[in-house]
Amino acid sequence: MFPLLRPLILGPLREQPGRSVLAILAIALGVALGVAVHLVNSSAINEFELAARHIAGEADLVIRGPRTGFEENLYPRIARLPQVEAANPALDLEVPLAGRQDSLRFLGFDPLRAAQVQPALLPERAGMVLDLFNPDTVLLSPSAAEWLGKKKGDKLDIQVGTRSVSLQIAGLLPQGAYRQRIAVMDISGAQWRLDRLGRLNRIDLRLKPGSDVEAFRRELQAMLPPGVQALTPDSEGEHSSNLTRAYRLNLDMLALVALFTGAFLVFSSQVLSVLRRRSQLALLRAIGVTRRALATWLIVEGAAVGIVGSAFGLLLGFALARYTLSLVGADLGAGYFRTLATSLEVEPQAMALFFLLGVLYAVLGAAAPAWEAARRPPAHALRAGDEEEGLGKLSTLWWAIASIVAGALLVLAPAINGLPIAGYLAIGLILLGTVLAMPWLASACLAHLPFPAHAQGAIAIAQLKATPRQAAISIAAIVTSFSLMVSMLIMVGSFRASLETWLERMLPADLYLRAARFGETAFFTPDEQERIAATAGVARIEFIRSQNLLLAPQRPPAILLAGPVEASAPERVLPLTSRPYALKAGEPPPVWVSEVAADLYRLRPGDRIKLPIGGSTAGAAREFTVAGIWRDYARQSGAIAINRELYVELTGDRLVNDAALWLAPGASLDAVRGALREGLGGANVEIATTRELRAISLGAFDRTFAITYALEIAAVLIGLFGVSVSFSAQALARRREFGVLRHLGMMRREIGAMLGCEGAIVAALGTAFGLATGWVIGLILIHVVNRQSFHWSMELHMPWLWLAGLAMLVVTAAIATAVWSGRAAMSNDVVRAVREDW
Repeated sequence: MFPLLRPLILGPLREQPGRSVLAILAIALGVALGVAVHLVNSSAINEFELAARHIAGEADLVIRGPRTGFEENLYPRIARLPQVEAANPALDLEVPLAGRQDSLRFLGFDPLRAAQVQPALLPERAGMVLDLFNPDTVLLSPSAAEWLGKKKGDKLDIQVGTRSVSLQIAGLLPQGAYRQRIAVMDISGAQWRLDRLGRLNRIDLRLKPGSDVEAFRRELQAMLPPGVQALTPDSEGEHSSNLTRAYRLNLDMLALVALFTGAFLVFSSQVLSVLRRRSQLALLRAIGVTRRALATWLIVEGAAVGIVGSAFGLLLGFALARYTLSLVGADLGAGYFRTLATSLEVEPQAMALFFLLGVLYAVLGAAAPAWEAARRPPAHALRAGDEEEGLGKLSTLWWAIASIVAGALLVLAPAINGLPIAGYLAIGLILLGTVLAMPWLASACLAHLPFPAHAQGAIAIAQLKATPRQAAISIAAIVTSFSLMVSMLIMVGSFRASLETWLERMLPADLYLRAARFGETAFFTPDEQERIAATAGVARIEFIRSQNLLLAPQRPPAILLAGPVEASAPERVLPLTSRPYALKAGEPPPVWVSEVAADLYRLRPGDRIKLPIGGSTAGAAREFTVAGIWRDYARQSGAIAINRELYVELTGDRLVNDAALWLAPGASLDAVRGALREGLGGANVEIATTRELRAISLGAFDRTFAITYALEIAAVLIGLFGVSVSFSAQALARRREFGVLRHLGMMRREIGAMLGCEGAIVAALGTAFGLATGWVIGLILIHVVNRQSFHWSMELHMPWLWLAGLAMLVVTAAIATAVWSGRAAMSNDVVRAVREDW
């Protein structure tokens, strides 16, 4: 029996290779996108964790402080503890490079102590270790030297404050000691040259054998000042990966969406293929083929598509990942891994998983039509015009309602481990429910279509009215891809519009002065602030100091912004999303937290928060009152705003990082720029107008979402493939109908016009339902997925122009595909077309 089935099942694949190729390409593209995104993300995270482990060396614990660090007298207290075998004091900072908009990680440590804790970071030649004790020398990792184009003996210019500090490269670290870009100095030289005398921000500890690391960590944490944390080296790598976890999940979900779209293409292709071959399959049943054997072979047909598509997708995904790493980097354009040098690492388990997912999706797509074909009575299937009757057995309305209701309920679910898992499940269920409801929706809409006066249009509408479930397959293919593109356009358009509004609020000045775009050692001194304020043409100026604060061991540092915000009118400076909280007598001083910080630390207006600022060390934790919540799109780890005068009073820190300048009437921007540079002695500073900063911010936004656009375009292409497959299969199944129409006197162009009308109606319904479904999914992305992923709020903005253009593209493509499919089906002789009914 099986030798008989093989040619009957595989024969159509050879006769209509285009349909099979499109289905294979759809699965391949979905698998390739998933593989590429996963490989790039996993490679970046592996590099983060490896970098943290290499820096720590043989350390069991790492004591980390904020950017300002902590008093160095903490080091001997820790080193004398009985559980500590060796301790290495360090400064670990991102240092801006003079003359270029970038930074390099600097690690200043004690080379003698490093021999016990981090021996791999020491040069192999003893003389180079002695060179480290020269405060003007550094060692570079090989990747840093290659990136900078430097070699032994060259000068490396860095920025401290607004000054340029020149260091000599004494040599390179051993190959493989540290794969990322880093510069190594002696701790005393780093403290002097980086203007951190008496300060540390890191201590690496190696414990004595037999020590309970976790118990000692808890004991040690109780001894540390607020804002200083004891962590394991592994948790340091996890902190970096957690910052990007939501972003990576979003990309993985988009890749799976593309794969889901490909699976639906396999489904629609198999349904229409089974309809076209219904008489042959019924004949097999009549001569003794069992239902199980027929269903198995039809599923094998779908599995073959999945196997070939998945195999091709793995190869394409690997090539795409390599190209992506070289073109946009490990962060896929988002800026998270700006300084990370990444090599592609292949995980066999992940590759096998994506291969199996591709095959599974293809099998699921083929299972329903295979089962329906197998259980259809042969006598019914052999009758002409049985196609619509066969589809009528597929009752999906109640399943559709249940799926949509379940999705609506999941929208209300909270984040799971900080990730919007329920939100994505809700999107999937709502999309599935819409597809399952499409036969009923198509029947309801087509039943109300009036008949036009011209014959071609009347016949087209009559055909659709008579076969609404076949039309529903093509409509669902359009809805699946179009709704996803609509939802992403709405979400990204809303985000961009909200970002532009936010930039207008946050950038009200004429000119902005920044000590450095990247790095942690650039600042303006009080003397430089006075010179900036006295610059000719400057009417008003506001200074901002930014620092990072370690508030919780499991969270990345929050950013403290000391600026001109006033308790009496915080909305003048901050885009508040909550009502300002009026402080009562005796309450602690106010701070204003960003939406991200409010969500991460569960804060609301009127709550109290302890911040490690003030004092001569890292500071006793002081209590503040949350006076409001504000929107901040710039700092994903959370931001806290405080009045600068209060900050200076508490900390004595009069340094600043940024300045906003309002020009006097009639003052020239170029003239003020020149005067500022001259007043600062030609220092390495960044001076930009509001327009330039807006362009930089929006450019970063567009780069971040470039991969999102690519994934959605892929989903749309797969959807258009599905439309092509649907129309071509239906056209082939209707060859006898076209032959009869030709015998009755219709010309080929008239039949083409009829098919064009059908394509236009189907595409119009698909885009209408897709627009409605996409709007619902867009709302979920904005108010559930985005909020739970990044903790940002935004206003809804409908990009009507883009939506109209996309709808016109889909309708035009559907019309062209329908006409082309009809011409291909009519290429045979009209007599042969009706011969099957003789």
